[in-house]
Amino acid sequence: MGSEIPMRLTTYLRERQWTTVFGYLLFVALMVAGYYYNLTFVQLGLIDLGTRLVGMSETAVSAWMAALALCTLLVAVVTGVTMDRRGWSTDVRTKLRLLFGVVCVQFALTLVAPHVRTVPAFGAWIVAASVGLGVGFPVSFSLAIDLVPVPDRGYVAAAITAIAYFAANAVPLSWSIDVFSRLMTAAMAPGLVVLAVLASGRVTRVEAVLSELGGQHREFGRGRFCYPDPVRARSLAFAVPVVLMFGVFFVDSLGFLRIIDTPSLLLSSWQSPDLATRWVIAVAHVLGAVMAGVIYVNYPMNRVFLWTFALFALTHVLYTSDLRVAAVFPTLTAGSSSPLNPAFYAVAVSFYTTLNFALWPDISTPETIGTHSAIGIGVAGWLATFTSTALALYFQATELPLLSHLNVVQALSLLLLFGLAVGLYVRRMVEIAGADGGATA
Repeated sequence: MGSEIPMRLTTYLRERQWTTVFGYLLFVALMVAGYYYNLTFVQLGLIDLGTRLVGMSETAVSAWMAALALCTLLVAVVTGVTMDRRGWSTDVRTKLRLLFGVVCVQFALTLVAPHVRTVPAFGAWIVAASVGLGVGFPVSFSLAIDLVPVPDRGYVAAAITAIAYFAANAVPLSWSIDVFSRLMTAAMAPGLVVLAVLASGRVTRVEAVLSELGGQHREFGRGRFCYPDPVRARSLAFAVPVVLMFGVFFVDSLGFLRIIDTPSLLLSSWQSPDLATRWVIAVAHVLGAVMAGVIYVNYPMNRVFLWTFALFALTHVLYTSDLRVAAVFPTLTAGSSSPLNPAFYAVAVSFYTTLNFALWPDISTPETIGTHSAIGIGVAGWLATFTSTALALYFQATELPLLSHLNVVQALSLLLLFGLAVGLYVRRMVEIAGADGGATA
């Protein structure tokens, strides 16, 4: 059993430490904006841009998306290693200036995206976007060591997840590059102004705030899982979470790509004309994020992984069960999917997204946060998404039926759940055997 850990934020509010409170708000705002941008504009908008406006096949667009993922991973690793070696990871002003440059690039790319009409222009856009993304996520994640104390990282990660997914699901939008471009440019403009002020170094009061925030990494910097010894990139303590997160992202993408490619499933959930259905999904995301945040803070990270794998397994069991019932009793189901399915899916996604935001700073120190976040998110996020997309395209090329596709996803999620449970059991047995051996000696 874990012991309830109170939020440090309540203490800062009670003691009126407004600079530290501002750090919380700044981090949440930056991460919500960045994640919402990737969730909508990059993951959904680029598919529409490539297929509808440029006229490429889905296979060609996916190949370009793979190039985006690989280039982003390469740029991220170079950026993260450079940050750690040059000491930028502990310099809040340098990170804000880098982030300002990234947002400027993304703002320009967002403006011009709806006007791209040729394959070479699309390719150039992809390369430029990969540079912005690759620099952006190690820089933004490294701000956690300056702005968020370790005991509150799970709660802050939950808030980021809840806000981003609630906005993405509750606000009815057409999944088109034109709509996403107008929305994101309007949202990014005030953010650019704020970042310009923070990065300028010319406002005395702002500089005083940054000076105070810039020293917080001495207290906040060492992650929760870096005791008694720091986690190294070549250690099992780092490799295992990366592998587990890779599995989570892979299962999620492989299932979601087929679901959104099936009109009957998509129109009864994320693109439902019924606003109540979309609000159910949005609220489910919020509830999932809150639960994941509480579990993460008060229990080992393995608990969140177990819950995530269990929820994904349950979700795909529900989806495949509905499809089997629909095949046997078509008049009863009319091909519709249960509204519980996307709700459970939303809870599972919120669990692993919350873990993703909190985990990488918590297995890092101020000297390793750039490298660890770049490798962790680049491999577990981008590379996993690329490989699952490639597999989904292969299934599509072979005309694999929907039920068979989701059966594969279900089997993978069950395998991951079983493998993690066995691994934890074996580790516990080894610990007990070691303790007994020590006591006997």
